[in-house]
Amino acid sequence: MYRDAMSRYAGHVQIVTAEHQGVRRGVTVTAACSVSDNPATVLVCVAKDNPANRVFVEAGAFALNTLAARHQPLADVFSGLIPMDGARRFEQGVWDKLETGAPTLADAQVVYDCKLIEAKEVATHIVLFGQVAALRLGDSEPALIYMNRTYHTV
Repeated sequence: MYRDAMSRYAGHVQIVTAEHQGVRRGVTVTAACSVSDNPATVLVCVAKDNPANRVFVEAGAFALNTLAARHQPLADVFSGLIPMDGARRFEQGVWDKLETGAPTLADAQVVYDCKLIEAKEVATHIVLFGQVAALRLGDSEPALIYMNRTYHTV
């Protein structure tokens, strides 16, 4: 019942990315939010049971890429709905870097480029806390939202 209840909670769709020792990782998430504006800090949750997600901790940095409605196909790729290995995922879209070296989506609505300040294992997830080292604001356009187990736009 809890999962059904949480499915009704609308969340902005984002791709969290990191790179460590030449390995890039990206995952579609909705479990991300602001923690503080002074200093600018965000948090994002990734599944603990996937060993590939350790890259987010080992890298010491991550980027939170906020998606527009037109990015839905990219969200599907990074969520695993469209089967594709990690390296091929980054062939979709245009990726660059800001300050930390984490991959950033060049045309994202917003990019939060973060230095990892803490990682906590809580139940089934790793909660990553990142201090924003750099920001990039893209075009303001309809947002991609996930609610009731499907995409919506706002």
